[in-house]
Amino acid sequence: MRNRQPGFTLVEIAIVLVIIGLLLGGVMKGQELINSAKVKNFANDFRNIPLFVYGYQDKFKAIPGDDANVDAHLGATLCPPAASCKATTSGQIQGNGVIEGAWNSASHGDESYRFWQHVRMAGIAAGPTDVGSPDYLPKNAEGNIIGITSGANSPITTLKGTYVACSQGILGKFAKQLDITLDDGNTATGALQVMPNPAAVPQTTAVAAVSISGTGAIDDAASYTVCMGF
Repeated sequence: MRNRQPGFTLVEIAIVLVIIGLLLGGVMKGQELINSAKVKNFANDFRNIPLFVYGYQDKFKAIPGDDANVDAHLGATLCPPAASCKATTSGQIQGNGVIEGAWNSASHGDESYRFWQHVRMAGIAAGPTDVGSPDYLPKNAEGNIIGITSGANSPITTLKGTYVACSQGILGKFAKQLDITLDDGNTATGALQVMPNPAAVPQTTAVAAVSISGTGAIDDAASYTVCMGF
């Protein structure tokens, strides 16, 4: 006589399915929390940059990066060896209220590059003050650069503001959420807009913003640069 192999009962199968569902739900929830944390970090970057500008302006009555009296304000002895706190590669700091240079400039003499040195030496922001340091330029949650320039040098044709801050290499799904969090929910209008990642450093030509819908719509899985005017 054959031995009958006992099978799973409906109750046991139901319990297993419930456990699997709970595990999948936990994984999905964990991923959602990770994504939310990234968006929060991106948003904080954009919120902090205006604070750096206004904090420095309140302290020294000048714009960081554009401070013509930065040596007196911060002390020349605090600068890297054999270098001045002033711009030297692209000419002297003008002190005209405009942060000259592209947001993603790699030139040590551009005011947009020196911005980070000034706010750090003033104790307003954290990070290295040596302009030659490999981690001198700040990075976002994806490890890509963050930068600032004047509104006159806005990298997006329709983005207005006295100053423009940009954060590179952000996935489309996060860019959309950022716009909902900080602006009007439309990535092609308002104070926060999205553009393709620049093909060159520095970015010298303004481009059109990418919209959520229509031709050239944002792809959730593609990488973009997000900029905010203030």
